[in-house]
Amino acid sequence: MSTFEGVDFYDLDSALSEEERMIRDTIRQWVDERVMPIIGDAYIERRFPRDLIPEMGEMGMLGANLPEEYGCAGLNNVAYGLIMQELERADSGLRSFASVQGALVMYPIFAFGSEEHRTTWLPKLASGEAIGCFGLTEPDYGSNPGGMITTARKTDDGWVLNGTKMWITNGSMADVAVVWAQTGEIGDTRSIRGFVVPTDTPGFTATDQKGKLSLLASDTSELHLADVEVPDSALMPETGSGLKHPLQCLTQARYGIAWGAIGAAMACFDESRRYAVERVMFDGPIGGKQIQQVRLAEMLTKITQAQLVALQLGRLKDAGTMTPFQVSLAKRANVDMACDIAREARRLLGGNGILVEYHSMRHMANLESVYTYEGTHDIHGLILGHAITGIPAY
Repeated sequence: MSTFEGVDFYDLDSALSEEERMIRDTIRQWVDERVMPIIGDAYIERRFPRDLIPEMGEMGMLGANLPEEYGCAGLNNVAYGLIMQELERADSGLRSFASVQGALVMYPIFAFGSEEHRTTWLPKLASGEAIGCFGLTEPDYGSNPGGMITTARKTDDGWVLNGTKMWITNGSMADVAVVWAQTGEIGDTRSIRGFVVPTDTPGFTATDQKGKLSLLASDTSELHLADVEVPDSALMPETGSGLKHPLQCLTQARYGIAWGAIGAAMACFDESRRYAVERVMFDGPIGGKQIQQVRLAEMLTKITQAQLVALQLGRLKDAGTMTPFQVSLAKRANVDMACDIAREARRLLGGNGILVEYHSMRHMANLESVYTYEGTHDIHGLILGHAITGIPAY
């Protein structure tokens, strides 16, 4: 397929700064030149394209909205969102890698860690020299992370961690893990604390998640902690007070997902539009048929609505007024939108839509995972219901 031309029906480029447009266009070109030619093969081969990581670091994509003093790009949150959009235009697995690295590993180290944590890890993570993962979800505790049974017990020399984490992006290739554990009695959410754990610590193992039918070009793992001994300095000193701090991390990641989903939808729309005007059936292009024109009109409408939501959310985040409820609305709505568009794009492509040389079915499968992770669609509905009524239903 030809180089991506962009989707901007409401001239949102005019609402972006020159720097934001330049960053978006730079990442867009890199995605077209470096990722699009290889991502289909990576997906079929079930491997994350690790050789891209140094380039992502060099271009400032990792932890892009964190301060320059720690080796990060120091960009605003709209520019960060545009980076996530362009990465997911290639594949949700690529954006997931950057989201976890930046929002779920670098952000908590920056916000809740010690200065030693920050100076030791952030420059390496920003450059891609080191890879990180985030250990919160457990086999039986996803939507209810407060029920976690991973423990951290105090010793004279530090802490001993025991437990299992599941659905961990980057887990098998990580050099460091941000691990959340109960430091008091099981079920006491007030005792949940975060630890910075090098993955070469004895007792720490990661195994690949087998049997996935989605996010095939992404590293997904289980983490096993068996009497993992860490020093007192591993504890992130600003964590505590229940789930507040891990949920703050998830808010950062969900923000990026709200932008990333737009990228996947844009890729599917662009592929569909091109196919519709090139594919001849019954003596004319299928794009001249009413059913396909209405299908494309629905796609364009939904993408434009999502773009407006994401841009305003980014401006609120940069102003420091964004709320987690607003992030839930954007993540929920934009991912649902992208799922619909990927499915409709696959159908418009007909039989060709199941081939790896086209992107839409790969996006369709990936987005089913994005629909579920970082808070399921239904859980975000309950979060919004809480905001609307003031009554929690979970």
